[in-house]
Amino acid sequence: MFKVKKIDHIAICVADIDAAAAKYKEVLGLEGREREVVASQRTEALLLPLGESSLELIAPAGNEGLTKFLEKRGPGLHHIAVEVEGIEGALAFLKGIGVPLIDETPRKGARGHKVAFVHPKATGGVLVELVEPDDSHAEHA
Repeated sequence: MFKVKKIDHIAICVADIDAAAAKYKEVLGLEGREREVVASQRTEALLLPLGESSLELIAPAGNEGLTKFLEKRGPGLHHIAVEVEGIEGALAFLKGIGVPLIDETPRKGARGHKVAFVHPKATGGVLVELVEPDDSHAEHA
């Protein structure tokens, strides 16, 4: 077994991060922080801190999967990310009990964190991202 610590973020796929960020500021008063292009995943991301968690606006920066998502479904909920303790062990455990994974080994995601995705078949259609923070990029409280 492995420990799930909290919801790290809820990702919302959008075509235009600036326009979406303006809406979230107007409607919920959320301010964007930590904007980055994750070159390895061809994605642009902007975190909107919300308590101990965040909303993460993501837009394709060459990412075909996100482009297809927007074409098929339009903007909306893309995935839920949970922070885990020991991502490699979590993946090994899940694989060992037959859970379908998109990533069997973690990769570098936004904020330099280790990330891996669990296939939506495993969770009734919801894409779940496992996240293990990079302590050298510790978030400021």
